[in-house]
Amino acid sequence: MIRKAKISDVLNIQNLINTNAEKGYLLPRSRSYLYENIRDFWVVEENNQIEGCIALHIVWEDLAEIKSLVVRQEKRGQGLGKKLVERAIQEAREYKIKKIFVLTYIPEYFLKFGFIPIDKSQLPHKIWSECINCPKFPNCQESAMLKILGE
Repeated sequence: MIRKAKISDVLNIQNLINTNAEKGYLLPRSRSYLYENIRDFWVVEENNQIEGCIALHIVWEDLAEIKSLVVRQEKRGQGLGKKLVERAIQEAREYKIKKIFVLTYIPEYFLKFGFIPIDKSQLPHKIWSECINCPKFPNCQESAMLKILGE
């Protein structure tokens, strides 16, 4: 079941994200970040356990970012990540967002959803506020990708 995240999910989301961040798959998230941004998050829950998550963060009137996509290692390959990405795209459409971007270490994954590689310089400066606090800044190897949403 995919649902909006709840406050009670924060510790499980943080554990899932940060366990995978230690392996270099995505950026770590602090508990305060998760509480402040919990309304951006969707989770996939099975048997009362959080198996994956994704966030859709609105940046501007026509632009949103997909963040923190992760599925528990044991559940990968079952289509949960695909369902989460599709749900985030659906939510962007509900908000009438025209463009979604992602910064990712796995660009080939997002190609399947119609994202195209772009130069990071095409993204608004506002997104770099998170980058300043990243341990990998300024030597980031993430790829920027963009998806234009149709009507």
